Amino acid sequence: MVTISLQNKANLKNKYKNKEVLTIGRYFRKKFGETVYKVPISISGFTCPNIDGTVAKGGCTFCENDSFSPNLQERKPTFKLNPRVNENPFLDKQLQQLQMQFEATRERLENKFGTKKYIVYFQSFTNTYAPLETLKALYTKALSFDNVIGLSIGTRTDCMTDEILDFLVELNKEKEIWVEYGIQSFYDNTLEKINRGDDANSMRKWIKKTKDRQLKVCGHLIYGLPGENQEMMLDSFNKTLELNVDSIKFHPLYVVKNTLLTRDYKKGHFTPITEELYIDTVVKSIKKLPTNVSVQRVTAGIDDSTLLSPQWCRNKHQQIEKIKKALIKEGLKY
Repeated sequence: MVTISLQNKANLKNKYKNKEVLTIGRYFRKKFGETVYKVPISISGFTCPNIDGTVAKGGCTFCENDSFSPNLQERKPTFKLNPRVNENPFLDKQLQQLQMQFEATRERLENKFGTKKYIVYFQSFTNTYAPLETLKALYTKALSFDNVIGLSIGTRTDCMTDEILDFLVELNKEKEIWVEYGIQSFYDNTLEKINRGDDANSMRKWIKKTKDRQLKVCGHLIYGLPGENQEMMLDSFNKTLELNVDSIKFHPLYVVKNTLLTRDYKKGHFTPITEELYIDTVVKSIKKLPTNVSVQRVTAGIDDSTLLSPQWCRNKHQQIEKIKKALIKEGLKY
């Protein structure tokens, strides 16, 4: 009869133990000693230079911002920010919105999970596309809330300035400051197809400037953009890593109503990425991640009447489970 020593059993267990992917949750727990939750904030008045006609009209072809923003509220009055406005008569109401949204989410998280630490996530639209004084007021207010350890600011690289970065550097001395850049793709042809109004050189320039100032960067990538195959998607992923980003978000491209992409989809000019290809591409990407780069999102979706295709994007949690299982087969635990 063959017996296995305790040491051999331990060796076998370690051999087959899956290596943990550095999720953003694990990163925060390691750094702060407990769970940190991001609180998504959507401030009325913010827009985008690709929507207001500054760099393009109509926004990105896939953009229906409500579908990405659980806290997005009805935007009244119709005042819209941009860096060129001289005054912001809506600032007091924006500050009130910020506090109300934060407190409502904090109360829910505290009651459900006992959460004690938070990052305020300026999520909807382009959150540096405003006068600097408005940004200073909003960011400073957010950092004044109890148990807030930092900010995460969603924006575009063509809406960053040296002045904004300098202010974020000052905040970063006391708090944890992240900038989340929508990259989507490093192929200019693709960026033109989706009416991005930005290009790869701009992304390289401002991500490098942000990193040079010791700020943390999360890059957003969309898999399944028009005309892109897996090789192109993985190439954009590799180019993102070359810029020394600290974290990655992966999104599948799905079609919702009231977007420019709807027209192409209905005419048969665009076919969404398959579930199999998306999962395979995400898994191949995560396998290549350096150990110091975290993952903040592996998929996205929306389960309401606005979703046209693909239907597999209707259940985000089901997608996460499938991706987890695919990663386990590769020896990785998400």
